Amino acid sequence: MSDDAPEDPALIGPTLVGKIKDKLIHSKEKWADEGRLITGMPDEAHLGRLPPGQKQVTNWPVLDLGVQPDVKKENWRLQILGLVENPLALKLDQFFALPQSESVSDIHCVTAWSRYDNHWQGVSSRTLLDLAKPKPDAKHVIFHCYDGYTTNVKLEVFADSDVLLAHSWEGKPLPREHGGPVRVVIPKWYFWKSAKWVTRIEFSANDKPGFWEVRGYHNEADPWKEERYS
Repeated sequence: MSDDAPEDPALIGPTLVGKIKDKLIHSKEKWADEGRLITGMPDEAHLGRLPPGQKQVTNWPVLDLGVQPDVKKENWRLQILGLVENPLALKLDQFFALPQSESVSDIHCVTAWSRYDNHWQGVSSRTLLDLAKPKPDAKHVIFHCYDGYTTNVKLEVFADSDVLLAHSWEGKPLPREHGGPVRVVIPKWYFWKSAKWVTRIEFSANDKPGFWEVRGYHNEADPWKEERYS
């Protein structure tokens, strides 16, 4: 939607604050190998609000790879590309000019905490789908982020009515440590699928497992099925 937007938002070059936490990454890979936190509870235990193995918290823990991109608002871009009829390249003011949505949902993190009743504001995934118009052979969505992180979901997951790209949380702009200026929010899945600092959404015929998925994490990530690891 912007003729002067760069072909690749990575060229904007946000400042990267921090250092990749290799030890944390190796620890989580070990968790996947060991199947840590999986309870194996019976199916009826999966029907409540708190998924198996989770503990409710009231704070919002900060989890990342050790690097927090400092993306200036004037430099932020969102590309929507791949198998779509109408590729998009949105600046932040164009993103805010789209129809806005509000939602309330819970966060379920694979590291065993859940936070209830988070108030989000942003743009519904369905608004973006209506604009981009995925082609019939598009079956998968891959998120690319300013810190190099990627993750993947099926198109039907991204198209769910409660999925949005959020710019605000609890009535305030989304802070950098939680993925601001804009992050993905997919409430029904473990939160590693809700990519922070999103800059590119790719539609593909083929699945492309992301950062954690190739390191032993489950490809689907349903908390009520305890899909923590592959």
